[in-house]
Order: sequence, then C-alpha cells, then structure tokens
Amino acid sequence: MERIKRENYLSILKNFKDEQIIKVITGIRRCGKSTLLELFQDYLKENGVEDNQIISINFEDADYEELQDRKKLYNYLKSKLVKDKKTYIFLDEIQNVDEFEKTVDSLFINKNVDLYITGSNAYLLSSELATLLTGRYIEIKMLPLSFKEYMSAFEDKADLSRKFRDYLQYSSFPQATQLFKINPQNINLFLDGIYNTILFKDVMQRKGITDKNTLERVTKYLYDNIGNRTSMKNISDNIEGLEKNNSYNTVSTYVQALIDSYIVYKANRYDIKGKEFLKTQEKYYAVDIGLRYYMLGQGSGKDMGHILENVVYLELLRRGYEVYIGKYDDLEVDFVAKNPENTIYYQVALTTRETANGSILERELAPLKKINDNYPKYILTLDDDLNADFDGIKKINVIDWLLND
Repeated sequence: MERIKRENYLSILKNFKDEQIIKVITGIRRCGKSTLLELFQDYLKENGVEDNQIISINFEDADYEELQDRKKLYNYLKSKLVKDKKTYIFLDEIQNVDEFEKTVDSLFINKNVDLYITGSNAYLLSSELATLLTGRYIEIKMLPLSFKEYMSAFEDKADLSRKFRDYLQYSSFPQATQLFKINPQNINLFLDGIYNTILFKDVMQRKGITDKNTLERVTKYLYDNIGNRTSMKNISDNIEGLEKNNSYNTVSTYVQALIDSYIVYKANRYDIKGKEFLKTQEKYYAVDIGLRYYMLGQGSGKDMGHILENVVYLELLRRGYEVYIGKYDDLEVDFVAKNPENTIYYQVALTTRETANGSILERELAPLKKINDNYPKYILTLDDDLNADFDGIKKINVIDWLLND
C-alpha cells in the first residue's frame, strides 16, 4: 500500500537527526507514527547510513514480545550497537514495555545512539518520564492527515469541495484514505477496529476502567457536542445510570483517559481582555470527523458548522499553535492561536451570507472588532466568493486556508 509522505513531521526528524536529544512521537493509534519512522529510515539509508546501523522494534508485533522485559530489551539493543558509528534506534509503541523509561535513560547516555520512540497514550510522557528526561527530549505531536496531506494521495486535484466532503466523511486516518480508493465500504470496519482497540487497550486497560458501557456513553456525548461549551456536570447530568454520589469523579476520570488516548482533545478558554486562562466551560473536539460519523451515524453531518470548527482546531494544532477558546466580555472568539512569536484570532462559520435571522457576517465580526491589539484576525468560511477584508479582518475560504501553510 502506497505511503503518504508526512513532510511536516519528517522535516522535524531531519532537523534533529544526530542531536543528543530523544525524539518522542505521540498520537492516536494508526495516525501514521510507524510509517513516519519507516520514511525516516529510508531517508537515513539514502544518505549513507548502513542497514546494521538501524535497529527498529515495534512492540505491537508478537515477534518482539520477549523484549517487553526492559532488561532483555536493553541487553538486546546493547549487543546490536555498531562500534565507532552512530546507531539509530526506533522503539515503536514503547508504552508496552514496563518501566521502559529506565531503558530509554540508559540508552540516552550513549553518545553514539540516536533514539526515536513512539507511543499511543499520554502515559508515555507521564510525570515520571518527563522528570527523568527533563530537557533531553522533544515531543512531536502527530495527528491523522491534514487536508493537504489527504490531497497528496490523489492524482486528480479537481472538485475540491467534493474531496473535502470525502475527507470528512471517510476519515483522515492514512489507511482509511487508502481504503477509500479501493472500497469505501470497508472504512467502517477499519474505524471499528481503531475505536475498540483504543477503548480497550489505551483507556480501559491502562486506567483500570471496567464499565465499558458508561465509557462509550461519555465518548459519544463528547463527540456529539464538539464545539459546545461543556463541563463535567453537563456530561454527568446527561449520562444515565451514573451514581450521583460519584458521577463527577467518574466522568472526570473517563474524560481524562480519553484525552490521554488522543481520541478527544480539550480546548480551554482564554479571557482576551483580562489576559487570563479560564478553568470552566471548555470545549472538546474529535481527533477525526470520519470516526465521529462512524460513532454517531450519518445524521451527525448536519452539524456542519461545528464540524468545520473541529477541522480548523486540529489544523491549528498541526501548525504548532496552542489553541484556546476566546472570550471578550460577553462575546466569543472561536479560536485564539498562540505560539512564542505570534497570536492569531479566528472565527469559523459555515457561511457569512445574510439569513432570516440577520447578518452572520456582522455577528462574526463583532468580537474581532472589539479586540484592540494588532494581531492578525481571520474569518474562515466555506463561502466561495472572493476573499475579503473588513478593516483588517480577513475573510478566507477555509479550503484555501487548509491547502496553504
């Protein structure tokens, strides 16, 4: 099956090649972490690295089950190191190895080792490992395909609107994109496998959760309410069968476990005027809209405004921003995107055309107009009219925005 090149992630690995720092790649199962390692290994070989200098182990592979013992793993790796040359070690899904951080730490101190590890659960960078490796690792947060990466898999670049709909409905997971070319009917079986593996292995087993029924209800509630402000109380009030005495704690545990498995993302709120982070009424987003269709049915596609918001949120994460929901007095800005150099404000709307309920454009412009700093401000929409500028606030077609960096 053809591999989709993930140039943005690949360029980070190239930039940090041979640096005395551990490269940690995190992200949901099947988002392309293993393929990224393969692509990078190909790059190494094309640039003079010999086969015996590359050690690659996937701990989901039964052939390496014995090496899930950290001492055996360390002895095995040590025996394979190439004398007087750099050895490139790739440890895929390392969270399957108990106390793996001790092996990682031991390998790190060897200056002739360049180390790359991946994991499908935030446990990988739990406080224990992060403390042990403080200042000695970079985290590359991987997501399923962006729309630009999705389009790179197709020779035919025509009819972008239809392809964007396919991207949403048939999933942004790399393998789903390849399955779409063969038979879209198989995609639900693929998504079913991902969903159940995540819930069982990455959530229930990892966190010791036994009530799968309630866990699924919480997951579906979050997926059904993407883009809506919510709280643990909102969720617990809407989940039947929870014991009221401990429902808040139960829901909080389940939601955090879903976030840790990367199936759900949380965006906190930020008071733009007061320049402070808020602790209530956060929003949640799905890692993949195709997975949401699978879980909630095709009727979930009617909520296109929030789906578009979800897509923009994930794209901002891909581009390296910290993303918050903005509040200015009693008005809301969909996203405040921050990085060390810049802040950008975004409103996301399906359309800004006039409706029976008044001007959507004026409603979307209102909070942006109130912000009196000089940071860029955008409205992203599916309208296909020409890009426009409203006193410095730019309106851009969201598909154009997704296809351009």
